[in-house]
Amino acid sequence: MKVLVTGANGRFAQYMVKALRGDYEIVLFARRQPPEDRADLPWIQGDLNNYEDCVRAVQGVDAIQHLGAVPWPSDDPRSRERVQAMGRELPPWDATMRTNIIGTYYLMRAAVEAGVKIVVMTGSNCAFGHCGRVPGHEFPFKYLPLDEEHPSDIESSYSYTKLVGEELLAWFTRAYGIRTYVTRPAGICPPERLENMALTAKPATDWSGGFWGYVASEDLAEMQRLLMEKADSLPPHDVYVANALDTSALEPTLDLIAKFRPHLLPLAEGKLSGHQAFFSMAKAERMLNWQPKRSWREYL
Repeated sequence: MKVLVTGANGRFAQYMVKALRGDYEIVLFARRQPPEDRADLPWIQGDLNNYEDCVRAVQGVDAIQHLGAVPWPSDDPRSRERVQAMGRELPPWDATMRTNIIGTYYLMRAAVEAGVKIVVMTGSNCAFGHCGRVPGHEFPFKYLPLDEEHPSDIESSYSYTKLVGEELLAWFTRAYGIRTYVTRPAGICPPERLENMALTAKPATDWSGGFWGYVASEDLAEMQRLLMEKADSLPPHDVYVANALDTSALEPTLDLIAKFRPHLLPLAEGKLSGHQAFFSMAKAERMLNWQPKRSWREYL
């Protein structure tokens, strides 16, 4: 099977490629030459925002692992200030909307025309709408833990693009029969970040807008490979939450809720215990036999 990996220069791509090596013919799609650990693989230079580039990239491809995206709201002034402070080049203010929606549309249109059978997209749990909220606007929990059926409540452009991306893939499945799957990971953490989380861990001083969510890069890569491999036994389109079993906080989960959001205790008591995550992976365990294996607590 020939697999195209988009966003091949991204941090997660290293782990996705590693999960596929040896079993699949891998082709990379990126704007710039991939780093050394992927330099031996065929590389197609191009941009998701260019339809002709997408057409070139998908030729002869059986499946796509679609990792390419702008991973933050490029129209948000606070986010732009943070990115600039890190010394990174600022993209156009509308880059998130264009790349994550139009770029994905171009890729899917090209994939259908080329006869690609399966697309697995790295989405985000921001599709719930809990990230990037307007200050003072609390996320409206209906129940805990959050699963794929929980209603979304979007207040940022990035979160919106992630939710629209899911529906965009569902549309292509309904219309053209291509099998499409989307993961909803929390913050994607390589081993060095997990280790740093343990080294710098301190008691929480405020509520986390991301609900202390995270997932190890290797665990997410395993899920996305499984979605590709098990596609024939899954619904034609589906979405799966991807998170570690625990939170990134030192304190037990109910203690965090009692301290910062006590009005949520009726939703959490009897549902969450220990350091259990705010997100449920029950669907992935049931459908894929997938469970996250890694935790930052291994480094404590």
